[in-house]
Amino acid sequence: MKKITSINNEFIKELNKLHEKKERDKRQQFIIEGFHLIQEAKRYLDLVLIVDEKDEVAGIENILVTKEIITKLSFTKTPQNIIGICHYFDENQLTGERFLILDNVQDPGNLGTLVRSALGFNIDQVIMSIDSVDMYNDKFIRATQGAVFKMRMIKRDLIEAILDLKERNVLIIGTSLKASIDLDSLSSINKYALVLGNEANGVSDDILKLVDTSVKIRTNSLLESLNVGVAGGIILYYLDKKQE
Repeated sequence: MKKITSINNEFIKELNKLHEKKERDKRQQFIIEGFHLIQEAKRYLDLVLIVDEKDEVAGIENILVTKEIITKLSFTKTPQNIIGICHYFDENQLTGERFLILDNVQDPGNLGTLVRSALGFNIDQVIMSIDSVDMYNDKFIRATQGAVFKMRMIKRDLIEAILDLKERNVLIIGTSLKASIDLDSLSSINKYALVLGNEANGVSDDILKLVDTSVKIRTNSLLESLNVGVAGGIILYYLDKKQE
């Protein structure tokens, strides 16, 4: 097993550049950390860095390193003793019958929560606007708890994507507090795409013009609005249960 002990090693310096989006895009690789994510990401793993030989991951290159090197490459303050280098996800086409469309979602934690909910409630594909948060952002990857490695995701121009889905008779469901119906008014739908918007501004007007219907979640009148991650989970659960 190859061993590296210096944080000034050129190979380690090159890996450390993956903290920057432009370098990730250039090399088509990204960093993950922690034993759970390593297990979830096996089909995307190129190599792992480990501190103890007992943590060797079968089937790929393992490099024995120091705790100091792990700390250098990690995004967290108290990293686990394993780092993985993964290649970018496969390029996916627009396929399926159930979609989650995300219009300019900017918070990595919200995005991670929504991808977990999408996987849990049987969404076929997540479609992100071009200006949404980077899908290889470390906070997002960690927030998904591994769901990102099981969910098909693409970035597309949303207007083009929605028009494409409408041609396939997919019902486009927007989310808005204005000109919307209560969520529980929806009947059973087989093919649908739920559109969720930016944390501060909601779904953009250009997108709302294209939806077939908009829904809202009835809440206590004292509450102004729900977090997009929470609201998305509730609506996805409701839509999934309507199919049973």
